[in-house]
Amino acid sequence: MGRRLLQSERNATLLIDVLRSLVAERKFALHDFVVMPDHVHLLLTVDNEMTIEKAMQLIKGRFSHRLSHEYGHKGEVWQRGFSEVQVLNRESMAQYREYIAMNPVKAGLVDSPEKYLHCYRFLANEKAARAMRPLELEEAVAGAEALVH
Repeated sequence: MGRRLLQSERNATLLIDVLRSLVAERKFALHDFVVMPDHVHLLLTVDNEMTIEKAMQLIKGRFSHRLSHEYGHKGEVWQRGFSEVQVLNRESMAQYREYIAMNPVKAGLVDSPEKYLHCYRFLANEKAARAMRPLELEEAVAGAEALVH
């Protein structure tokens, strides 16, 4: 990518939305990601009907299209090509997940991977926290009802 196109909240969020939509369409499984200001790291699995090249084409194409149509961006968005590494076992999967999570820390953007807004770890933690809130509210209401009776 080169330019810091993804440093804006709007563009980083747009890319995450593109990833979510492609996962929802079952184009690939997304295990981890981080959207950095000038590049992105993805850990994904494709099935027999999809290649990594096609998955990247879908991601880059959909993001570029939406950026152009929704925000009027003109010009190149992505540099040609991408780097690919095959994950062969659970140990290497864990190592790549750690590498992805630590990317914003190594870049000096945050002091902990959980604090970086545009990554899988942060969004998964937020989702888990939201899922807990209704349960906590339900317990609080049940406790209040018990006090009233």
